[in-house]
Amino acid sequence: MKKQLLFTAIAGLFTSMASAADLYVRATGAGGAYTTVSAAITAANNGDRIIIQPKTDGSAYIENLTINKSLTFVSETNYNKYFIRGTININPAAGRVVTISNLSSGNFTIYNVVATGATTGGRTTINLLNCYLNNVDTTPANTTTNMSGCTVSGFVFFSHGRMTGNNVDRMNAYNTSSDTSMATSDIEIIGNAVSSWIGSQQTSYNFKFYNNFTSGFGIYNTKTSGTNEIVNNTVYQPLGGDVAPIHISLNGDPGTGGNIAIMNNAISFVVAQTNACIQNDNSVAIVTATYNVSTNPFVTEGTITQSNNTGAANMNFNNTAYTVTGANVNAGNPALSYTDLDLTRNDAGHYGGSNSWANYWPADSGGKPQINYLVTPRIIISGDTLNVSGSGFSK
Repeated sequence: MKKQLLFTAIAGLFTSMASAADLYVRATGAGGAYTTVSAAITAANNGDRIIIQPKTDGSAYIENLTINKSLTFVSETNYNKYFIRGTININPAAGRVVTISNLSSGNFTIYNVVATGATTGGRTTINLLNCYLNNVDTTPANTTTNMSGCTVSGFVFFSHGRMTGNNVDRMNAYNTSSDTSMATSDIEIIGNAVSSWIGSQQTSYNFKFYNNFTSGFGIYNTKTSGTNEIVNNTVYQPLGGDVAPIHISLNGDPGTGGNIAIMNNAISFVVAQTNACIQNDNSVAIVTATYNVSTNPFVTEGTITQSNNTGAANMNFNNTAYTVTGANVNAGNPALSYTDLDLTRNDAGHYGGSNSWANYWPADSGGKPQINYLVTPRIIISGDTLNVSGSGFSK
């Protein structure tokens, strides 16, 4: 009986795989294609791919979409985006996977990518690759959002997932309610250019904020007893603000304990209402700050355990070319686990360490395949197994 059941399960898997199809969308209907994306979604089955031809005059498919199946959306023309002027609503379902590649939403702030509700009995996964978007709101419970190589003119609010190599205005890990079907990975925000701030306002997962170029971090909630990291970022705030560029707030008191390690960051800001590089306005989280380098005097507020931080350092920041040069070179933690890609001592800032900005940028190198995640060990001992993990996507 066990063998028969196993055979039935495998046969069912092959049948499901074999039934996946490609559905084409072309404005002219050429070759029997659908003329709207909505019609293709209606006709599609779970696992199908919808291939959309960009209109030759650059105009949009004007339609709001409701995606209620596991589908993949790609462009029919290599390295070109199709233009959809409308809101994209992704309905949740346990095990549902929606992948959207090469979408342009145009410059219309009312048209967003939205997860419409919480998932019950499992998780919904949303993958956004090489897209131009207005806003992304995938905050409902039990939703994983993986986004790479995208430009977002507004905000990205998501409850769980991995963000790599994106250029956005604001990025916040935020949940409207705690997850009940837990993901097995942390929240990871790696190698992004964020003109406003990166934040955490969720209580379900540890967060790892690595190698970003941003104007600041705001931590308003953390997982109870979690382990969180703000490592190898470049924090540049040339306009000044009402809080420190790295700010941990009592607003939504971060859990009942938990650790936040702030390390190897290059920092520069205009002093406004505070002269602190790091501000800890709560009595709950355990905050440590080590091997950070700042052009400002290294001042902190609140309870922070510190060591090996450097203030009044000579560094040059460029928030157009996304560079930092000067005293940050070889100024990070000297431990081998933080070694740079060239195997020299860690540089403070977004180019330092294994998660270096160089892994993800330039975001479009002539339409070539793009890395969207890469982890390589910094310590290799003869006789050990070398484990490297990574993934990417083609444009």
